[in-house]
Amino acid sequence: MATKVILESGQISGALEEMAGQILSSAGEGGSVALVGIRSRGELLAERLKGLLSDLGAGEVDCGTLDITLYRDDLDQMGYQQPTVRSTEIDFDINDRVIVLVDDVLNTGRSIRAALDALIDFGRPKAIRLAVLVDRGARELPIAADYVGKVIEAPADKRVQVYLSEVDDTEKVILE
Repeated sequence: MATKVILESGQISGALEEMAGQILSSAGEGGSVALVGIRSRGELLAERLKGLLSDLGAGEVDCGTLDITLYRDDLDQMGYQQPTVRSTEIDFDINDRVIVLVDDVLNTGRSIRAALDALIDFGRPKAIRLAVLVDRGARELPIAADYVGKVIEAPADKRVQVYLSEVDDTEKVILE
């Protein structure tokens, strides 16, 4: 199976910087934006975006982590007999705030649908936006990202894999 590098480390950083700028400009004056990363790579990207937003003058940005395991509608298709549930950590009020969900790859939209269901259990945000590092298309649900690092067209039989230095000791996005 041939592997193609889609983004290298510097390109990932550049994409996140651009996304942070877009998030900040769309928040407007006095915007109360909070980031919520979807486990596991989305939470790492959310932390990076938090730092970038702070560097851009956004002040203190709340950042949380969302585990969507029990909200997925495809656990049986993914071969999970006993899914591993990890913690959700949202220690701030999401009511009347703009929440930016952060994930690594947007494909069918099912993970995002699950994240929306899980997030609504915590309150009623003013708005929910979506930031993804890679949008690979092939949507099964009417879901689109508001902030995208890179759009690619990937065949259905190919997998987009995101490697981040915090957990993988390397930094790249590949198509395999």
